[in-house]
Amino acid sequence: MVITRVWAQAVSVPVGKATRMSTRVLDRRDYVLVHVETDDGTRGLGFAYIGTAGGAAAAELVAELLVPTLEGADPDDIAALWERMYQETLLAGRRGIVLRALSAVDIALWDHAAKRRQVPLGVLLGGTRKPVPAYASGGYYRPDEGPWAEAVAREIHGNRKQGFRDHKIKVGGLPVVEDAERVAAAVDALGSDGRLALDCNNAYRTATEASQAIRAFEEAAGSRGLWWVEEPLSPEDVDGHARVVDSVDTQIATGEVHQTRWEFRELLQRRAADIVQPDAGVLGGVTEWMRVAHAAEVFSVPVAPHWHANLHVHLAAAIPGCLTVEFFALEKDIFNFERLLRADTRLTSEDGHVTVPDRPGLGVELDQEAVEQFAITA
Repeated sequence: MVITRVWAQAVSVPVGKATRMSTRVLDRRDYVLVHVETDDGTRGLGFAYIGTAGGAAAAELVAELLVPTLEGADPDDIAALWERMYQETLLAGRRGIVLRALSAVDIALWDHAAKRRQVPLGVLLGGTRKPVPAYASGGYYRPDEGPWAEAVAREIHGNRKQGFRDHKIKVGGLPVVEDAERVAAAVDALGSDGRLALDCNNAYRTATEASQAIRAFEEAAGSRGLWWVEEPLSPEDVDGHARVVDSVDTQIATGEVHQTRWEFRELLQRRAADIVQPDAGVLGGVTEWMRVAHAAEVFSVPVAPHWHANLHVHLAAAIPGCLTVEFFALEKDIFNFERLLRADTRLTSEDGHVTVPDRPGLGVELDQEAVEQFAITA
């Protein structure tokens, strides 16, 4: 069996209404979709979130840089194909959008492998179809939703009605005092057994500034405490993250934009994160995600993957050290990738958990009309 065709599509999906986090405004999301087909007709699907722009560039990178390494190759030789693709990126960047494009190809290869064997990807990787804990992610800044504290409490109450006990909200987009009020309101809305995580989105410039903000949030949370605080600093500031880890009581999480095992090795060796958050659509695909997750186990650091629950539920099911997966309520229109999927293949939640689909591969199918609607054309 050989790979006969690889192609990429770029799409740009609007967010229902512009939404702010600490460091940027979301009005749309660009994705790259990758298809890998073999001579027996089996087709694998991969994808990656690129950003608020850049989808067309990612698709072009797949076509120009990566496709020549794949055509005619054995689709099951995934680790070797990863190395070949990575070698092709050495002069073109090795990180950033290039690795996101590579990630989408690698994911497509794994989807193909599981489909050909007629098993879910999570089962192929050694897991089972057991439920995986999930938390409700949200708490963005939307001025039209009313006073900040009231809005975040209302959202958490809504998430609880959907069965979620654990939640995450944004911080860093307001003065610390105002964000602390949002934290207090969120904690009050949690219920008796819920946990609250905070996502800074790299809002703070120094370890001192981040630590001071986190202590204020810890005080606002009171005896309930916080589950974790995410990405307080720039991802490049590994030393700063390590200092924050040492200076606050709450667990520090990071890793959603880190790429390759080598960047995660530095985080782990320097104790710069209590929780790592690898994203298979960012760091190098399923192949590299599994390497990072196993490395984290060696350091006794739990894994909480970022984004794409419909992908990460499979990986989480195969890794005992996986803490939880991130889940977005569709009506919030933040995880708008689901608009590209057939409704009957979208991941659903029950009682704060998600379950590996029973369909082969990733278990998702594209809605071709939606893909055409949001396609980026020259």
